Amino acid sequence: MIIDWLERRRLVRKGLACDKTRLSHSDDNFPLRLEASGVLRLVILVVFVLLLHLGVALGDPGRNNREEHILAFIVFIGGLMLLELDCPEVWRCNSRLTLVLGVIWLNLSVIKYLFLSWATSDPASLVLLYFLSPCTFAPFLISLLLGTRAGLFAVVQTSMLASLLNGQSFTFLLVSLLSGFTAVYFTQNARKRFDLIKAGMAVGCLNLLCAVVLGLVHGRSWHDLSWTAFFGIGIGILTAFFISAILPVVEWLFQITTTISWIELADLNHPLLQQMTMEAPGTYHHSLLVANLAESGAKAIGLDSTSCRVMAYFHDIGKIIKPEYFTENIPPGANPHENLSPSMSALIIIAHVKEGIDLALKYRLKKQVIDAIQQHHGDSLVGYFHQRALQQQRDAREGGKIMNMREEDVPEVSENSFRYPGPRPQTKEIGILSIADAVEAASRSLEKPTALRIEDLVNEIVEHKISTHQLDESHLTLNEIRAAAEAMSATLKNMMHTRISYAKKEKSSASTLVKPAKRSSVTGPSASAAA
Repeated sequence: MIIDWLERRRLVRKGLACDKTRLSHSDDNFPLRLEASGVLRLVILVVFVLLLHLGVALGDPGRNNREEHILAFIVFIGGLMLLELDCPEVWRCNSRLTLVLGVIWLNLSVIKYLFLSWATSDPASLVLLYFLSPCTFAPFLISLLLGTRAGLFAVVQTSMLASLLNGQSFTFLLVSLLSGFTAVYFTQNARKRFDLIKAGMAVGCLNLLCAVVLGLVHGRSWHDLSWTAFFGIGIGILTAFFISAILPVVEWLFQITTTISWIELADLNHPLLQQMTMEAPGTYHHSLLVANLAESGAKAIGLDSTSCRVMAYFHDIGKIIKPEYFTENIPPGANPHENLSPSMSALIIIAHVKEGIDLALKYRLKKQVIDAIQQHHGDSLVGYFHQRALQQQRDAREGGKIMNMREEDVPEVSENSFRYPGPRPQTKEIGILSIADAVEAASRSLEKPTALRIEDLVNEIVEHKISTHQLDESHLTLNEIRAAAEAMSATLKNMMHTRISYAKKEKSSASTLVKPAKRSSVTGPSASAAA
């Protein structure tokens, strides 16, 4: 490392190297191995079990809580079985498993602390703790970050373990389960931060209902009922406010992007997108059309359509650096590639991926967006310039025969010089994006688009992607690819439909008689303005 650095400094001093280094998106496999490590997963589980039993042991030192230790262990093991069956993506990812168990343990710790404090200061009104405890914190946060199924796991684990920690109270278990299910239900489609507040209000209303019903059953006074209801509503709303405040930090720590953050990223006023509108307007328009196609394809197979839209907005930002070399930005009659060799043209085209990663890192875009920039072309071939290089090679060999040159004197065309660096799309969303990008680019060559021609074009693009193995690592099934292609075909038909030709307004007979000679002189601009 040091020797390489000294050698680079020597070349810089001689003017043979540049002292600037390119920003790079790390492809280190060590974090990936760490995520899937079975040993690390076992360590995480053992640590959680020890902390759980520590929480059970806290409280009355003279009481024999062996039964609670056993029950807590059984509940936890049963929950792990449920997690592996229903949420394998969480179970196999150590960082997400740490997130789930860590948030649940934090929630249990707060509930245990409140229980111990309340039992010491005012044991007579301990029932009020059932509505004061923030038992929806873990379900709220986990369902937002990891989805509904992981949120339901958090509800069951938090409620059952908290009831064991607090004296095996069935009433507390019932209230915790109901409020947790309500929190998950109202956060499953949260798209704005205000939706979190509405979910907190829903949890508060449920706490209010439970407080009134349980209060009437136990014969409590209306004064006590009103205070209990107030605490129930307040803790639900405060929990939602707290989660809204810490959500960006948790997303950053665990590299998770929620739907709320994707919608915020979809703002077209982002500096990079604004720069694209000024310097590469054709690419900007191309990105908007790709976003529509990718969104429709994602919706057809149940993916996060908002994330696909955001990835499409930024997938070609590298073209900002040299916009004049890309088809959508080249004005009619001017083609800078005519003065370049095919290998140089391919190098410029391929470089927009690396340039895009540079810009994405500079503006701190999400990891998923950077992956989309890097992978949306996979390791596909820049076919046009590769064919042009092969044609030049054939022409050179034919000319060499006339001049009695050997074929070996004509250099071979290296296919690797005309391939994108890859990797191929690694997720379903990026796989859909790669199809949408190719479909939109190819659709601009259709002179007279009809429904049949559009369908044939989309099918041809998809078949080419499959035959060249570009979608092999994206986890897309053939049924999903077919459904996404049909949705993109329908969207492309709507995007490329032709306007109805309206009949021109005929001139009056009087004007015809007055100026018959100028009738044919009313052309183009006037006619189109009237239409």
